[in-house]
Amino acid sequence: MGYAALFDNTTGVRNSAVGSQALYHSTSGNYNDAVGYLALFNTTSGSNNVAIGYEAGYNQTSGSNNIYIGNNGVAAESGVTRIGTHGTQTAAFVAGITGATVTGAAVYVTAEGQLGVLASSERFKTAIAPMGSDTAKLEQLRPVSFRLKSDATGTRQYGLIAEEVAKVYPELVIRDASGRIDGVRYDELAPMLLTEVQQQQQKIVAQEEHSAAQDAKISQLMVQLAEMHAALDKLQAKDELVAQR
Repeated sequence: MGYAALFDNTTGVRNSAVGSQALYHSTSGNYNDAVGYLALFNTTSGSNNVAIGYEAGYNQTSGSNNIYIGNNGVAAESGVTRIGTHGTQTAAFVAGITGATVTGAAVYVTAEGQLGVLASSERFKTAIAPMGSDTAKLEQLRPVSFRLKSDATGTRQYGLIAEEVAKVYPELVIRDASGRIDGVRYDELAPMLLTEVQQQQQKIVAQEEHSAAQDAKISQLMVQLAEMHAALDKLQAKDELVAQR
């Protein structure tokens, strides 16, 4: 439906194109659904794509299994969902999240807007090494209380100032796509604080062992002193006996 919709199609089957030039260049792709002016315009052989909106999936060429809603997409990518356009949509509200209690991995977002979960398994990591002295500068961080300008209720919150953190631990700050500092990776502070606690515990144990050794030494000295006093008492008794004779 629409001017030049599926214009170049030759062998593709079970495609739906609604809008002027939707799926225009698709020749052999199958099971695609494009709704909107120029939706999936440059797709040639990709299959199982869904695009809704003006120029939705416009940049897609040969990728498959993508979902685009109000997004131009990226050429040849597959298995990706893109909703909205960076710089155009500035806030997202999704019903069914607030109040829904679940267990699982926490969701993170990159500067480019990609959602994902934190990888903690060893199979995702390389150059693994103990932190050692990396936590020595934690005392330079300044915890503060604050209120967000965007929070109409003025709720008091606690945390760090990202610009201050960047001066001490630049790897702990979150930056947007342009490099501007936006936040702090608070999740990374947990293992750093754990390292500090472990190091402090080691110092306490060492101090306790040292104190125990000192106590044992003092007890030994007290025994020796008592023995010396006993010996002196015996000598004094002999001296008194000689004096009496």
